[in-house]
Order: sequence, then structure tokens, then C-alpha cells
Amino acid sequence: MKYKFLYTALALPLLFGSCKGDQSNDTGADQKSAANKEEIYKGIPVTQKYNEKIDSLVAQMTLEEKTGMLHGNSMFTTAGVERLGIPELKMADGPLGVREEISRDSWAPLGIDDDYATYYPAGSGVSATWNPELAYTFGNSVGQEARARDKDVLLSPAINIIRTPLGGRTYEYFTEDPFLNKKLAVPFIVGLQENDVAACVKHFAANNQETHRDYVNVKIAERPLREIYLPAFKAAVQEANAYSMMGAYNKFRGEYLCENDYMLNQVLRDEWGFEGIVISDWAAVHSSVKSLESGLDIEMGTPKPFNEFFLGDKLIEAAKAGKISEEEIDKHVKRSLRILYSVNSMGDTTAQKKGSLATEAHFKDAYKIASESVVLLKNDESLLPLKTDELKSIAIIGNNATKKNALGGFGAGVKTKREVTPLEGMKNKLPSSVKINYAEGYLERYSKTEKAKLGDVTLSGPVTINELDQDKLKEAVEAAKKSDIAIIFAGSNRDYETEASDRANLDLPFGQQKLIEEVMKVNPKTIVVMIAGAPFDIQEINKKASTLVWSWFNGSEGGNALADVLVGNVNPSGKLPWTMPKSLKDSPAHATNSFPGDQEVSYEEGILVGYRWFDTKNIAPLYPFGYGISYTDFEFSEVKADKDSYGLNDTIQIITTVKNTGDMDGKEVVQVYVSKPESKVERAAKELKGFKKPEIAAGSSKTVTVQVPVKELAYYDVTSKSWKVEPGKYTFKVGNSSRNIKGEVSITISE
Repeated sequence: MKYKFLYTALALPLLFGSCKGDQSNDTGADQKSAANKEEIYKGIPVTQKYNEKIDSLVAQMTLEEKTGMLHGNSMFTTAGVERLGIPELKMADGPLGVREEISRDSWAPLGIDDDYATYYPAGSGVSATWNPELAYTFGNSVGQEARARDKDVLLSPAINIIRTPLGGRTYEYFTEDPFLNKKLAVPFIVGLQENDVAACVKHFAANNQETHRDYVNVKIAERPLREIYLPAFKAAVQEANAYSMMGAYNKFRGEYLCENDYMLNQVLRDEWGFEGIVISDWAAVHSSVKSLESGLDIEMGTPKPFNEFFLGDKLIEAAKAGKISEEEIDKHVKRSLRILYSVNSMGDTTAQKKGSLATEAHFKDAYKIASESVVLLKNDESLLPLKTDELKSIAIIGNNATKKNALGGFGAGVKTKREVTPLEGMKNKLPSSVKINYAEGYLERYSKTEKAKLGDVTLSGPVTINELDQDKLKEAVEAAKKSDIAIIFAGSNRDYETEASDRANLDLPFGQQKLIEEVMKVNPKTIVVMIAGAPFDIQEINKKASTLVWSWFNGSEGGNALADVLVGNVNPSGKLPWTMPKSLKDSPAHATNSFPGDQEVSYEEGILVGYRWFDTKNIAPLYPFGYGISYTDFEFSEVKADKDSYGLNDTIQIITTVKNTGDMDGKEVVQVYVSKPESKVERAAKELKGFKKPEIAAGSSKTVTVQVPVKELAYYDVTSKSWKVEPGKYTFKVGNSSRNIKGEVSITISE
């Protein structure tokens, strides 16, 4: 069953009816109007089905029972009302898969045997596929697991824009680009919620750094806010009908985001028509009355007596003192009840999906994502795919060859029975006749006394010990010397890239650069495989290595998928979802000296985030956004549009022919960027507005059509507070990265 069919059938309001609010910039061939959505339910908005029952339940509840539903009564649940048949609202963390069960009143694992789950590729790996169908596969698969674990809400996906390559959660987020972001977020949410599990889309919003995240005041001008940081959240509401949002830790324009009337009420609810619930990030609430009246619905937090939460005893006291009306409290309780009905935990509970957990089908889903995510950066000597019939021995070097990342770092991981490492994957895929010489090469070690520094800012993250163990280095060099070919599995891990801290620099940790250089000295046939979620400084390695591969924290089947790419069972088709800079100072947040701030951070780069900055300022990256090569070659020709001129309600069709000129079947991502010469407003040099990933047989050609609704060309006009499409000439540029444009065509938008 294809994602496009599922999108039109499933991205629907369930209990909430149709979304209201401004939808002027919603675009895409799959979008359905609210009226069309309701037709699927024979014209009767589903919300009407349970409204009377919900009103009746709330009328019977005491004030204490109501407030119990608005804050945690354990680490991942809110209270139910047993006498009225209202169950707890049960949540689980889930960016990498469904988190293991923990104690009700602490972060300690519960230690049971039936909470093993599938470990799925991290967000950066998913986005590197550039494949919305695989985003749907991920959401649907993890949704089945969450439902099997009896969860009503999965705290996923995490869709904040990657503003800095140092971000501790870059591995978890999708991309630096708002268009790619929403095109992956929507199918993920649709797939997840199909399984009677609410998506909790996080972190709303402008939460783009871990440094000072608990209190930093983020200042973003309105146009970049609307064009860069909010589009995926808006699409989550209006296209995917996400049931819940997570309020972020930080402040925005002076107000904490869990008590920010502008963001939660005016934008999210009034403009976009969101009718779900807003759940706080853990311990992100700072008030009782203000947070509720500003649009928060549920307060979750870290261990302390749960009645001491702001929406616990303090809210009861405020209500009794007349500082907040019980009618206001009722509004938030009703929203929570609607979620329970929407996921069939109340009402027709026999209709609730059953789900399944850690199945072979789910491991296969994880494999599919991982195998399409691997990015081939460089293959100058054609060492890849490995010519296994000619190999007698191979050196496998690096701690990352055996490192597991399902658990680790600060934040959510996955308890799994299967995580195939790269070394295990190579053993599985290489012929038995090939001798593997393994050497650890470097040790993963951290200082217990030093603090990381970023300029004058002291960071809370791990500080690595970067001196190599000489015995380990010697073993690695000897293994490389006696092998036909060497593969170094280098990079990072989830203990180093982690929630709650940003990195201090882009340096490779643990002395890996020296290890790689020493190995290359003794074996020129050395392949460097980076495993990481965020960019690193690999300039010198890139100069010296003939072969360079980028992989990710890639799930239960990551080792098998990576090995299949290396041996040629899979032709790599991944593309970078972010820009890899030559130097940190080239990245916009650092070039403008606007990261990380202290009490306040101002996004001085405006709309020029990621490749928009590099391309507009003519700064050469090490590898550009959208880059990734293949074992075959693709030729683009005949770039054209279906018409010369379009109206505001039209859809532009950009057409090109792609030929696979090599001898191996492969997939290529056709990327469509748009430029607006002589614009009356600031514009980036180019912006991604469409893409498609066809599979093309060796020697064959395909005509690829990418549809771009004219409304996707709109900019946000701050004066009128509306989206506007400038009339005039636009140039569409077609290529396979933001810097490799194969052809272009110009069209005109009429008044």
C-alpha cells in the first residue's frame, strides 16, 4: 500500500472534526479541504459523536479529579477517574522507538522482560533517505509497537530545524530545511496515528539549541519564524492532524513557551485550528493560571511529589481563590478526554488496534530505512562496492565497529534485543573466505574533571579524552598492514551527541583523526565510514581519503544495512539532510555570532538558515545540502515546465528526464529549487520546493515530474500578516544537491 494513498485516506480529523484557521499556505496535491475530509464520514463531524458524553463526564467530576487529568501522576501518565471509567493517559518517549518502561516515580528502569522494542534509525537517518514513504513506514511501524505497549501518546516526532551543526539533538531532528522537514513529518504522523496512538510533535517551537535551553529567550523575526521554523509544525496540524504538541523549555520573545499565549493560542489554535492537547516538556512549566490560560493542557515533569506540580495543588488553590474559572479548567479536561476517545482508549474500545512488538516485519522496516539512508560522499578509486571475490583479508578498525547506540546519552533510548553492529554486519555479509582482522583502534573515554567550553560559555556535555592508546594504535596499524583493504568505522555515538548539551566544536573525538591518518599511511586502500548524527570537521580526512561514507545511528538493523551498501548488495541513495561546513565559522549561526547566547539568543541570520546561507553568501561547504553519490551515474536532461505562465491557484509541473548511465540499478533524488530574481523582498539564492526519488534500472531513463503548487512560492508578509506570492519571473533549478544544478527553466506567475 503506497504512502500517497494512505495520506489521502488517513490524514484526517478523527475526534476533532475539521481543522479551522488560516490554511492559505497549505499546498500539495494530496491536501484535502476540511469539507472533503468530512465527506469520508458522511458529512457528520466525528467530534459530535462523543461531545455529549464528554460534557456529561466532566459535569460529574470533582475539581481534584479534573486537575488530576492535567498533570503527571507518574513519570509518563496523567490520572484517570476510575469511578467514571476514565483511564490514565499513557505516554512513552519514542524518537528511536518505544522507550523501556520506567518506574512510576523515578527514571529508574522497571526491569521487566516484555518491554523490548525495535530500535529505529534516528531522525537524521530517516531524513537522509529523502523518502516520504519511508517516513510513513517508520511512523506506522513504531505506532504498532506503541499500541502493543498500551501507549496512548508517543512523544515523537522531533522536528525542530537544525540551526547549528553543534546541536546535541541534531541526530534526532530531521533537517535544516523547512520543506524537507514537513514532507517527512506529515507521513510519519499519519502512519503513527493510524494505530490509535497520538503523535506528540516536539518541541513547539524555536527550540534549536540545548545550551541554556531551560531559560534562554529566543528572538526570531516574524518572517523567518513563519518561513523556516514553523512550516513543519503547521503541516503537522493542518495536513497530518496531529493530536498533540509538546511545549518547549525555552522562552520565546520573553515568555516561556509553555505559557506563551502568542504561540499556543494565537498561532497554534486560532490561526492553524489545532484542537488537540499541548503537553509540556518535562519540568518546563513555570505557572498555574498563566500556563493554562495561555494554551497549555498537561504538565509533565521530573520526580517530585506529583501534587506539587503547578497544575496540581497550586491550580486547585487558584480555582478556589477565584483566580481561574472552573470553566477554563473544564476546557482542558475535555481536550484530554477527546484524545482518549480518538485513540479508542474510551468509547468503542473494542475497535482499538492491537499492535505488535519487535517483530521481524518491524526489523525489516528499520532495515529499509537504514539501507536508503547511507550517504556515499566519495569513491575516487572505486574501492566500493567491495570486490569480495578478489579479497582475501580486510581490516575492520574502530570502536564504532562494535559500538551500540540504542541506549546511551541523556534522554530516550530503546531497550532492544537486536542491534546489529557494523562488525557483525560485515561478518554476516562477507564471504567466509575473507579473513577479518579487527582492531579497536581508539578508546571511548571521557574526562571526569574537565568542562567543555564554547567561547566564554561553559557547557554541560561530555569532554572527551583525545589521546590515543598506543597499544590500540599499534594493533590497528598492524591489522591494516596485513590486510588487502581497511575500513575504519569512525565518528561519534549517542553518549557524545546527546540531549541536554551541545558540542563545543566540530572536532572528531577520541583521537580518531590521528588514527585515520596513521592507518592510511600503511594501507592506501582505506575506506573511512563515519557514523554520526551531525557534521564533524573532516576536511583533512576528506583530502587524504579516497573513499568516504556517512552513516547514522541507524537502528536494530543498521549494521546489516551498512554492510549491504559496502559489499554492493544495496546501491547507496542517501543524501545529506544538512550542510557540512568546511569550518564552524562558515555556518550562519556562528558567522553571525548568534549562538549560543546567554540569557538571550537572537537569530541574526534571519531566513538564511543552512544551505540558504551558504548558497546566498557564496560560501563553499565541504559537502552541500542534498549531496550523495551512487555506484552508478545519473544524467539529467530536458528540464522544462508544463506551461510558461501560471495563476495563483495553479500547480507547476517541472519535468526532467533522468538516465541511469551506469551498470547498476539505483535511486536518484531529483531536487527542485526555486529562485526569484529581482524580488522586492529578501530571498535566498534558492529554496527547495519539491523532490522525487525514482528507482531507475541500469541503462534506462525515466521522465520525472515534480509538482510545485504556486502557493509554495509565497513569502510571509509581516505588514499584512499573510502569505503572498510575488508576480513575475521565477527560475526553477533541477539537480541532485543544492550545489549541483543540472538544468533550469523560467516561468511567470501572473497577477
